[in-house]
Formats: sequence, structure tokens, C-alpha cells
Amino acid sequence: MPPVSASTLIDSVLNAIQLSGGTGVYTSDNIRIHPREFAIQYLEETFSLWVYIWTLTPGGRPSLPDEYRIQMTSVSSPLRLNPNGYTALLGYFPDRDMFAGFDIQGHRTFTTGSPSVQIDISAIYTALQDGLAFHEKENREIAVAFRPDQFLHYIRNANILHELGTDTQTLDLVVKAAKSEEIVPQEIESLTVERRRIVTNVSRYARDGSFRQRVLSAYEHRCAVTQAQLKLVDAAHILPVSVEGSSDHVSNGIALSPTMHRAYDHSLIFLDENYYIRLNDRKATELRKQGLDAGLPQLTAYLGGKIHLPADRNQWPNREFIIRANQCRRIETYY
Repeated sequence: MPPVSASTLIDSVLNAIQLSGGTGVYTSDNIRIHPREFAIQYLEETFSLWVYIWTLTPGGRPSLPDEYRIQMTSVSSPLRLNPNGYTALLGYFPDRDMFAGFDIQGHRTFTTGSPSVQIDISAIYTALQDGLAFHEKENREIAVAFRPDQFLHYIRNANILHELGTDTQTLDLVVKAAKSEEIVPQEIESLTVERRRIVTNVSRYARDGSFRQRVLSAYEHRCAVTQAQLKLVDAAHILPVSVEGSSDHVSNGIALSPTMHRAYDHSLIFLDENYYIRLNDRKATELRKQGLDAGLPQLTAYLGGKIHLPADRNQWPNREFIIRANQCRRIETYY
């Protein structure tokens, strides 16, 4: 597997930022010089990210056929760290569009030459399924494999994730969380607040990532309303996760473009139990009164028809979830 171009590596990071819920731009003047610098907006936070990234290639040792590595070329020791944000040391596996993250602190300083950092390829394939996976080396160092949709979760928690090699209890729970297995309160009550947070976050991101993958796959990465793809589609819960009885089953999901997703979450549009998308007249009237209805005709042009549904009928929206969601959102005739 030959190394991919610098441009491909940068694009892979930008794509992962988007897939993990953020927006990013490349801010370095040169694509060939490390670290590669990005400006990112995620949730309500704006931050800087410096990335050292190379292609993951086979390690070349016959005794370790599953060993893959990055070869840290064109950099000198010690690696510079971002004084105003995050710094990441990454490998990219282009065959599956996957990443490996390494402990930047543990590999910041090195002898002359082109040092390499390794991960077992099995971790990459486990992360393809679970979102995150961990490879613990003989020296207790932790390498983390992750899907693009987990990119910003990894970046914001990398320091503590790489420390888990010295904390077997937390590492076991994080692995369990990454697999979306149930963790009862008694299992984490002895952990520090920081360790509880990381277990809880991994569990939440694993569920969110799995839900997103299943919903987008069911809808062929196509907005159920506009039928647009363009890698701009979100997975929305029909009955919000904050409501008792909500589920991460694909039947509680619908694929929506960002504008339709926002309109749905703000109750401007709703899904009825016959799978038609409707305009919420009450909300539309409020917007008109406030003089904020520009663009409403363009939005309503997509409404009134039956949504694009998954090929598998078992993945169609659950009518009970639809009705309860419309009650919660105070859609007239539902409450």
C-alpha cells in the first residue's frame, strides 16, 4: 500500500471533521509541511487543531504480519505542540477511510531518522464496526483506531484515552462502552469524575455513531424529503432521545438534509403516520407575523409528498414514535 498524497491526507481530515459533526478549514500555507493546521467549529466551540499525519502501511516484519505503522518523515524532534488548541499524531488507512491515533506526548521526542509508530490492523477493523477500538502494546501504550464519524470525539479526548494503559479498570469499561454494551452505575462509581466522563462520552458517541450509520445506510445516504445525497445528510431521531421510551433503533430515525433537520427539530415541519412530511401551520404563521418567513415557499415546495423510505420495511419509521413525537412537539390534532 503506497502512501497517499498530502492533499488526500488533508481532505481525509476535513471529511472526518464534517462527518463527526463539525466544520473545518485548512489554514496552513503549505500542504507538505507538518503540522497541518485546521480551524474547527464544533457545537458552540471554535478551536485550532494541528495534525501530524501519515499513511498507515504494513510494518514489514514477517513475525508481525498484522502490524501497521506510520513512518514519521519530514519532521524533527521534538514535535511542536499547538499552544492554543489540540495536537494529534495520526495514521490514515485509505482502504477503509479509517484513522489511528497515537500518543503525541509519548512520541514527541525521538532520535534522528524516521521513527515509526505501530498499531495492530485488527483494531482498525474492530473500529470499523464499533467506532472506536484500542490496541494495548507490550509497554502499556494505547493506540486508538477510529472511524471518521468519531474524529472530533477522539481529538477532544485523546490525552486521557492514551493514558488508559495504566488504568485497566477504565480501559475495560471504555472498550465495553465502545461496543455499546450496557454499563451499570455500580461499574463506574469508583472511578474519578474525569474517568466517568470519558466512559460516559465513549458510550454516548458509540451509540450516536452506530445510530447514524444504520439510519444513513437504510436511507441510502439520501434525505427522506429532498432525496439529495452529496454527503450532507444527517440522521435525526423521530422521538427525541430526551423523551422516555425513545430508541436508537433505525425505526426511530429518519435521514434529513441539514435544513430539513433543523426545520424538523424546530417543529416547522413534521412527519405524519402515513409517512408524509407536512408544514406546521402554527409555526409558519408565527414566522409570518415576525417577518421571518423568507424562504418558506422554497421549503414548502418539498412538502406534502410521501418521504423516501428504506427498502427494508422493518426500517420504516415506527408509527408509535411518530405520534408520540408529534405530541411532544405540540403539533395540532396530536394533543
